[in-house]
Amino acid sequence: MAEAELTPLSLEVDGLEELENAARTLINFAKDYKIWIMDGEMGAGKTTFVKAICKEFGVIDVVNSPTFSIVNEYQNQNEEVYYHFDFYRIKNEEEAMDIGVDEYFYSGNYCFIEWASLIPLLLPDSYLKVDIQILDQDRRLINCTKHG
Repeated sequence: MAEAELTPLSLEVDGLEELENAARTLINFAKDYKIWIMDGEMGAGKTTFVKAICKEFGVIDVVNSPTFSIVNEYQNQNEEVYYHFDFYRIKNEEEAMDIGVDEYFYSGNYCFIEWASLIPLLLPDSYLKVDIQILDQDRRLINCTKHG
């Protein structure tokens, strides 16, 4: 795996009302990175942040956790496609291969991946890592690094 970019982005978010600005800042920081690993403990707000990001991209579909479906597909008003993964319930990487993760990851579309630690060998070399840490009930620290 390649070294992380030397200039990471760090955002402190205090409440849901600040998520839109954080999402906008992250989109600008990400530039051409289309694979985003959303990392953080259970309840850190990974799916909530993906919702805010999708809103900034103009997604018109309902964004929710793909915990049981493993992957959700969304579109924006320009018919651009976004994929949202949650690998929390998979048993092994073979199960992820069975749904065709390679096709999704190398489609050129944005992929937001929760619980990527369960599929380490399947991840592309180039990705944006978004690490969400709980500071307290309303505050989160979001650290973002570019890899590859």
